Amino acid sequence: MSIPAPILTILLLAASNVFMTFAWYGHLKFKTAPLVTVILVSWGIALFEYVLQVPANRIGHGIYNAAQLKTIQEVLTLTVFVAFSYFYLKEPISWSQGIGFGFIALGAFFIFHKF
Repeated sequence: MSIPAPILTILLLAASNVFMTFAWYGHLKFKTAPLVTVILVSWGIALFEYVLQVPANRIGHGIYNAAQLKTIQEVLTLTVFVAFSYFYLKEPISWSQGIGFGFIALGAFFIFHKF
């Protein structure tokens, strides 16, 4: 069974975002770890992000234009980040953050529609 390219692109981008979010923000729970260790571990995690992101963009380009690929990436980034922040870091999501993310999603709507 083959996954259609548009769906595969989005799945790969979503998975890459999980790795990148942990690479960028996962260390916040380990504030006593030496900075050099945190940097090296983050780079190691980010490697997996690139292993997924680069093929996602290759597969998706032509189906989506570059602006659309970037927009998909940013919407997924915010979606993954909100879940990560709430469940992993145990930080509440405020109304103002929700409204701000909503405006970003509204901007994404315009990227995918021609007027």
